Amino acid sequence: MRRVLPPVIFGVMALVLWEVFVTLGRVAPFILPAPSAIGAQILEQRGNIWDAALASGTNALVGLIGGTLLAVLAALAASRSRLLGEVSIPFAAVINALPIIALAPILNNMFESTSSLPRRLVTGIVVFFPVFLNLLRGLREVNPVHQELMRTYAASGWTFAAKVRLPGALPHLFTGLRQASSLAVIAAVVAEYFGGLQDGLGARITSAAAFTAYPRAWAFVAGACLLGLTFYLVTLLLERVAMPWKQRLLS
Repeated sequence: MRRVLPPVIFGVMALVLWEVFVTLGRVAPFILPAPSAIGAQILEQRGNIWDAALASGTNALVGLIGGTLLAVLAALAASRSRLLGEVSIPFAAVINALPIIALAPILNNMFESTSSLPRRLVTGIVVFFPVFLNLLRGLREVNPVHQELMRTYAASGWTFAAKVRLPGALPHLFTGLRQASSLAVIAAVVAEYFGGLQDGLGARITSAAAFTAYPRAWAFVAGACLLGLTFYLVTLLLERVAMPWKQRLLS
């Protein structure tokens, strides 16, 4: 209760103040709709929000998995060579600096308009940097005793990585995944603003805003927020399953 009750109370108070401010201040809906109007649209559009969230969530999930796998392989390769590691970090930073608003239209033009691949590629590119950077840092922080022990056993490089480096770097990996899980949803939704299939949350937001249905647009924004929160909570759950000893240490 100490963890759950304070944020719940704060959230309820924020919604009440929001409603009072919009009602008494007579704020125009195109500037800021009232929470009651947004809630009514959430109930009315719940089926459409669910379908759009499934489409955006699928793109985000595929991009998250693909970007994470690529980042893990790249970090393993970079950790075995100092030169490769020094070269790969600036290259990954350049990839991370690519703006979605410039990348998404280019990829949409490279593939068919009915393909979801461009959005998944955008999501994978956005996910790659935080996972790669955090995992590479963890792979480099190896206990010298463990390293000497594996040399005594004449373990190969990949055996050393699988038995020592990766288990020791799990906290860093999940630090990157916590960042990447929310970024994946943001990237998938934003990429939908620039064409392609009109079945995701981003397309529904722009469509509702174009027809001045601002409470409905905010209802889809709320769906995107819940989708991002779901990805983040699932990542936390996976972290608990993968590293149960961390929870025992915290307790």
